[in-house]
Amino acid sequence: MKERLVVLALCLVQIACVSAQEASPEQPQRGRPRGGFGGPIELGPNDIQTYPDPPENIVEERDGIPHGKLEMIDYESKTVGTTRKMNVYTPPGYSPDKEYPVLYLLHGIGGDETEWQRFASPNVMLDNLIADDKAVPMIVVMPNGRAQKNDRAEGNVFESAPAFAAFEQDLFEDVIPAIESRYSVREDRKHRALAGLSMGGGQSLNFGLSHLDKFAWIGGFSSAPNTKAPEELVPNPAETKQQLDLLWLSCGNQDGLIRVSQRLQRYLKENEVPHVWNVDSHGHDPTHWRNNLYHFVQLLFQEPSDESSDAKETSVEPSEASEKTADEASSNTPEGITEDFQPAPTNQPGRDYPQVNSQGRIKFKVVAPEANSVSTTFRDSTEFVKDDDGAWIGYSRPLDEGFHYYELVIDGAHVPDPNSKYYFGAMRWGSGIEIPAQDREFYALKQVPHGQVREIFFHSDSTDTERRAFVYTPPGYDSDQSKRYPVLYLQHGWGENEYGWSVQGHAGLIMDNLIAKGQIEPFLIVMTYGMTNEVRFGGLRNFDISDFETVLVDELIPYVDTNFRTLDDQPNRAMAGLSMGSMETKLITLRNLDKFSHIGLFSGATIGKEDVEETEDFANKVKLVFVSYGSKEVDGGRTRRGGDPAATVEQLKELGINAHYYLSPETAHEWQTWRRSLKEFAPMLFRSEDELSGTWNVDFETRIGLQRYAISFKRQAGTLSATAKAEVNGRSRDVEFQEVQSDGETVSFVENLTFGDNQIRIEYEGHVAGDTMQVSRKVGQFATEQGKATRVSSVGEPNEGNAKATSETRSDARQQAAAEG
Repeated sequence: MKERLVVLALCLVQIACVSAQEASPEQPQRGRPRGGFGGPIELGPNDIQTYPDPPENIVEERDGIPHGKLEMIDYESKTVGTTRKMNVYTPPGYSPDKEYPVLYLLHGIGGDETEWQRFASPNVMLDNLIADDKAVPMIVVMPNGRAQKNDRAEGNVFESAPAFAAFEQDLFEDVIPAIESRYSVREDRKHRALAGLSMGGGQSLNFGLSHLDKFAWIGGFSSAPNTKAPEELVPNPAETKQQLDLLWLSCGNQDGLIRVSQRLQRYLKENEVPHVWNVDSHGHDPTHWRNNLYHFVQLLFQEPSDESSDAKETSVEPSEASEKTADEASSNTPEGITEDFQPAPTNQPGRDYPQVNSQGRIKFKVVAPEANSVSTTFRDSTEFVKDDDGAWIGYSRPLDEGFHYYELVIDGAHVPDPNSKYYFGAMRWGSGIEIPAQDREFYALKQVPHGQVREIFFHSDSTDTERRAFVYTPPGYDSDQSKRYPVLYLQHGWGENEYGWSVQGHAGLIMDNLIAKGQIEPFLIVMTYGMTNEVRFGGLRNFDISDFETVLVDELIPYVDTNFRTLDDQPNRAMAGLSMGSMETKLITLRNLDKFSHIGLFSGATIGKEDVEETEDFANKVKLVFVSYGSKEVDGGRTRRGGDPAATVEQLKELGINAHYYLSPETAHEWQTWRRSLKEFAPMLFRSEDELSGTWNVDFETRIGLQRYAISFKRQAGTLSATAKAEVNGRSRDVEFQEVQSDGETVSFVENLTFGDNQIRIEYEGHVAGDTMQVSRKVGQFATEQGKATRVSSVGEPNEGNAKATSETRSDARQQAAAEG
């Protein structure tokens, strides 16, 4: 019954695509629940990328190296009762005088024996890897996993799901015998591998793990819901451990099917079955499958190198010494630790330590042979143990993802770690380390247009000093000398300085990526020293902000407005800060509402009802109040200065204030909270009163062709509504959207289509930036199209010129593959 429900869900996804073309515009039903196939994506601490994305040229054909052969062959299938086809790669220099290992590679539900070749060019990939001596020469067999007489991917491909289960018999009784009779291959389990993508990934796990007498190497890439339950796949973990040479599981963190692989991975971990778990930043798409195939094939059929008897004899004593050292060092290894440590991204160039693992633990290795004791300032760390080479090994407790300051303690002296880069925090220049976060893409360095973080110095009459600030200018700032920009003044916390936001906080990269996605209007960010370090804990009641207020309001703002092309009026100026910087922000903005219209308070101050009532003209002058915390700062009923921040924000909303509350998941009073806060806050800044009203043209490239929408938004008596005229393949229909909502940052709405007895739910979400809007169109979690909408002056037919404007954002093969795989 469970499998039938899965197939039905898949069918609905396909029907949704077809019905968009053929369904009549009947009155849609209302009030249906949100959600679609695949469900929400929830990432855990183990769901991280363990193998990096390879370069794009891994499937570029190279001259000057030997090449293998790709051929389509026929075989007689007694299982199906017909002649079937499969694609076979033989490596460079293939000879019948040599026996080769074999990889059987299975496709997805919308593919066939050509899919892997179309998506990943495994013949070119293997040619390159073999030439570089990174992979064992092997034969790759790509059969058709749809075991039925008409095995083409035609019509409703989901109806063929039972044929994928029937392929198990075809594989063992027809495919493998045909290969072993035609090619010179090794016929034992140690030289046979099975892997696949999506539906083929499920087949590989189902067939491979239940036939470990046939396969020792198994891989599932983005495995589909046809995958059996973990307890059925691995009923005897101890036996599986003994028989497996490699079990590879992978999925993208944007893939709605990730729960299938997560369930198996967690079972394997609990039962200590060795495996690889690689979660990259992709979706259910060819890039993920190609990249993971690239790493997978390099591990296949690797055998221990043969050593001469002399070598073995001379290695006995060193081996015993090493084992003794390892035993001594392992005495401080935490129980249940995952041994997938990788060098931290914050290491000094060329340094392998410290290392971090998928649990958020740090492994330290400090060479200090003359020291009597070594430890770290991370609480609850293990004891450091010295090995025979004078290197001290120790481990931290699992840490929150994101950035952390720390020191080493060597013979009682607190010193920086020479292996890590230095950062200014906790009132000093010292060590910092990054625990890679699941959502780190939003502040990653990408190939997008970049702004600049400029260092400036300005004179302060009030302090009689030359002071420093950093100014972020967005991409294109220097190319258009006529354009002026709003400004955000962004403050650090206690113990930090003007470097904090651009270095630890990655403010520039966050802005670059938001601008590249069209999610924000470009603006400047000014970051200066807030004089907070002149205050000590315990003296906050007497904290006098007036000196810094003078520097900021009377000296820095005029300097910035004079030397940069700013929009120098109150609606185009914002201020935000973290921790003590949020206290500065609250005090300064409330006393200077003629200067600031947008206020951001991260992990610190809160503006309440009393502040609104006691501040003249607050409701008319303030366009936004944004309050944020890490979830660990407020969980368990913890009280904050100013009371419950969520309740306080709700009070502001009741007063008609545009107020927002954001909670960073699973973080505390730390940089990952504040990075996320800036990401959420920035798109809310400097928006027009009503950016949506009017008509927007957007194109979506779908499986049934180009679909064009002219979407009209109207706001009457505070209620937002949306309608559209849609066109596909020369046919048009009128659409009335349901559940239209806008929170000032995004707009979401739903299109309900009726097809027979089924109702199909298509969800839209748009991010507005001026006269453009990035729109996603989701048919469940399994099919998503992206489009770039442009505002037009009047309602009418879809704009013919919009196709060119949106061509760069149409879905590519990855979106098509999401429905095929």
